[in-house]
Amino acid sequence: MEISNTKIDELAHLARLEFNENEKEKIKTDLQRIVSFFDKLSEIDTDGVEPLIYMSDLNNNLRNDDIVEKISKQEALKNSPNKDSDYFKVPKFINK
Repeated sequence: MEISNTKIDELAHLARLEFNENEKEKIKTDLQRIVSFFDKLSEIDTDGVEPLIYMSDLNNNLRNDDIVEKISKQEALKNSPNKDSDYFKVPKFINK
């Protein structure tokens, strides 16, 4: 695949970027190297290779979701500068 200035302009438009001519040449070189790398990868014989779902054989070690400490409503509201009997009061910020 050949990387042209038109293709770079299309990509720049999609990414909402602007490049001068010097930057376009650098990007053109980089993109050409990336494409040639993927062309090399397509030469590899992958017949009989199982697709990977995960990159490693490690499993996630998740902790149990145990309740360690429970506080009451009164304790939760204790330091609130503005509260109702069971709720935090905050200034109105949505106008209808």
